[in-house]
Amino acid sequence: MCGRFALFRWPATFAAMPGFPADQQPHWNIAPGATVLMLRNEDGQRQAAPARWGLTPPWLTDWSRTPAHARAETLAEQPMFREAFKQRRCLVPANGFYEWRGTARKRPFWLSQEAPLLYFAAVWEAYPVEGHSYLSVALVTQAAANQRRPLLLDEAGQQAWLAADTAPEQLHALLAGPQPALRERVLANLINDPKLDAPECLTPG
Repeated sequence: MCGRFALFRWPATFAAMPGFPADQQPHWNIAPGATVLMLRNEDGQRQAAPARWGLTPPWLTDWSRTPAHARAETLAEQPMFREAFKQRRCLVPANGFYEWRGTARKRPFWLSQEAPLLYFAAVWEAYPVEGHSYLSVALVTQAAANQRRPLLLDEAGQQAWLAADTAPEQLHALLAGPQPALRERVLANLINDPKLDAPECLTPG
């Protein structure tokens, strides 16, 4: 399961996107419950906004039950996700994500691409707190061997995922679509410390 990812580097054109936070900081160790950057279509253009990683519908009262992930296989039917899937789709950018493998002793791996940014398919919800509205997201995941990985979208897939008028059959094709090859690198165990948020997270193993 993609329990953590990183966003520490982005091009100037990306930072010029409407809504991109002026105080956006690099992060090497983003975990559920953290604030992440999400992208959605607003007023006919792609815009950025901060969001809580953990889908928080306005009717939810127990915030310990906010899901960080949504399975691609059941996204369209699950009550927690189906309306967001129909109406509130978004992207979450990252430089890469972490995966732990092994049985007796799990080793962390860093997965990325040659491109500077990956784009995870996600869904979002707004929730109120003391008169203010905040955003939240869940990442869509696919099965990958004995793991689950975030659903990655290329540029055409991103456009279709964000468009309000994309046909349901096209969305379902994206959910079941093949995934790109990823570069993998085994890491030292520094990333196992959830409090460490620094370049040392990517120290090779």
